[in-house]
Amino acid sequence: GNTGVSAELGHSAVLTCPKSKLNVSMVTWKIRPKTGRLCTLAYWVDKNKTERTNCTDSMDWRFRSIQDPSLEKQQVGMADEGNYTCEVVNMDGNFHWTYHLTMLVRPRITLYCDGHGNAVCEAAAGKPAAEISWVPESNSTPSTDSHGDGTVTVRSRFTAYTTSMKNSTCTVSHATLNETMSIVCFS
Repeated sequence: GNTGVSAELGHSAVLTCPKSKLNVSMVTWKIRPKTGRLCTLAYWVDKNKTERTNCTDSMDWRFRSIQDPSLEKQQVGMADEGNYTCEVVNMDGNFHWTYHLTMLVRPRITLYCDGHGNAVCEAAAGKPAAEISWVPESNSTPSTDSHGDGTVTVRSRFTAYTTSMKNSTCTVSHATLNETMSIVCFS
């Protein structure tokens, strides 16, 4: 099977390879990033030897032992998205676990008053797209701009049901944050 996992841009990601209770002879990680070359990390138990092919220094075994064959990628970036497969070889055969890694990018949040006295809430360059809501409720429809790197900017203009409502609170929901900001705008 293919398991989806995500990591926040710039943070470390740890992918676990299930531990085997049987005599493991070899563990291999095969990393197929969205862009770039295949990277392979292999560990032979009987020789206590590791080998790496086309892997950067930021990609390595977490503890470099068969007891924890987890993979750690430090400071993940957009180019690290892709498939990560762990293969365990033991006396019963070869066993594979595949993860599909996607990046989470924290959006930049701004809240401001436009030239007509309306509050505008913006969640810029987030991945996936953020969700914006208002208190009190607004009949606004968010607009989105997609960027070439897979990030999305979401913008929402507070449209009050009555002209007396000028104090508004914007709530931005995203996998990397949950932020609330308030503003009072005057026309």
